[in-house]
Amino acid sequence: MTAKITVPIDDRTLTRKTILLVEDDRDDEELTLRALRRSNIRNEVIVAHDGAEALGILFGEGNADREMDNFPAVVLLDLKLPKINGIEVLRRIRQDPRTRRLPVVVLTSSREERDRDEVYDLGANSYICKPVDFEKFSEAVGSLGMYWVLLNELPPVHEAPRPLAM
Repeated sequence: MTAKITVPIDDRTLTRKTILLVEDDRDDEELTLRALRRSNIRNEVIVAHDGAEALGILFGEGNADREMDNFPAVVLLDLKLPKINGIEVLRRIRQDPRTRRLPVVVLTSSREERDRDEVYDLGANSYICKPVDFEKFSEAVGSLGMYWVLLNELPPVHEAPRPLAM
């Protein structure tokens, strides 16, 4: 059963958080968008259709001085992408101090253990295999949206990650 949250029209604080969906398959893109709407997640979703486009959205021209509060609340990242694969996108996100803490959820059809292990080693927040059944897929995406956009608290703006004490 999918939980639904209704956000009052006057409450724009929740809907200001954007979601970056990195997905090359148009059918999976549409299913993800529909699942978010079905769960009453009305936040803006920016879609990148390959890894290069995703990195351009995050770090491209005009984004060099981007403030932390202008980054998406979460990145939903497929692994099997054209141009630059999802593992490399994740690697670059984690290498940049501005996006090191940005929540990244890998949402993929890959059931390869080595893919799962590698993305966790690179700092992915979650690894979810796309269910084939739409109802299960819709429920999974709706839960993701509610958690990462509505419940999760992001680190304070402008706060750089502290080095680990040895």
